[in-house]
Amino acid sequence: SMESHRQFLRHSDRVKAVDIHPIESWLLIGQLNGEANIWNYEKEQLIRSFKVCDSPVRAAVFVARKGWIITGSDDKLVRVFDYSTGECIHQFEAHLDFVRSIAVHPTKPCILTAGDDKLIKQWNWDANWGLEMQYEGHSHYVMQVTIDPKDNESFASASMDNTVKVWKLGQGTTVSTLEGHEKGVNCVDFYHGSDKSLIVSGADDHLVKIWDYRTKDHSGNVTSVRFHPTEVTFHPSLPLLFSSAESVEEGNVRVWNTKNYKLESVLNDGMDRAWCVQTVRDAVAVGYDKGCVVHKIGRKNDKEIVGSSDKKSE
Repeated sequence: SMESHRQFLRHSDRVKAVDIHPIESWLLIGQLNGEANIWNYEKEQLIRSFKVCDSPVRAAVFVARKGWIITGSDDKLVRVFDYSTGECIHQFEAHLDFVRSIAVHPTKPCILTAGDDKLIKQWNWDANWGLEMQYEGHSHYVMQVTIDPKDNESFASASMDNTVKVWKLGQGTTVSTLEGHEKGVNCVDFYHGSDKSLIVSGADDHLVKIWDYRTKDHSGNVTSVRFHPTEVTFHPSLPLLFSSAESVEEGNVRVWNTKNYKLESVLNDGMDRAWCVQTVRDAVAVGYDKGCVVHKIGRKNDKEIVGSSDKKSE
């Protein structure tokens, strides 16, 4: 079973985006007040603060191999900052409306952006940030875009049109559309383990749905009547799924076991509504109305974390 301890807690303006650096113990926070901040969550030190713009920063991601952070905001712009100098090295109007989400390709010099103009766009930084491809098909705001960690040529998008769509890079038409949510879909993520082809989504219908996107069927359905999941993500080393909710009751971040879809744990941080979750290694970051928290996640028996085999029946 899982245990967690709170490692970092910082009060701030409402947090709309979180990312964790793949190597450094750095947490990137995008805020409603137009700021982005990098914190060292081990030392509780502010590394750098960026005044991005005067409108909410809804997307903020690290590009570690370039030493960048990239932000997307309600002024429709994508901005690229060098995080060692703090300088804005590039900016461009990416969408005709709010920029909701940014996904960085793990190997190619490109990002995907999603916006309230119903579009997903692919931008190449080696070609002076030129637009490489535009993906059309959603009929409402595109809330999140996520690249498949096991197949970097595939990505998924979540939209207020109640659907999740799966796409191939460079192909204008969708591979599949996952229909079943009754209301707008806020978030989407891929299962990181190699054993299953699963997508998880969370929506305004208060449901977290898990899909097998090879067969397009539900392989399990997780519901909790009182929460409204706004972001969900898998933890690769433990079979866990994190869902955060816009409800204000205590415990609006829930941890599910992806083997049996049972509730494993609830994180009580008491910082009002949860808006976003990100996981890297054993760290889980949650952005709330009142700030940001990082939890360290492990198993009760530490020996199980290292080289555990999934063969034993749980």
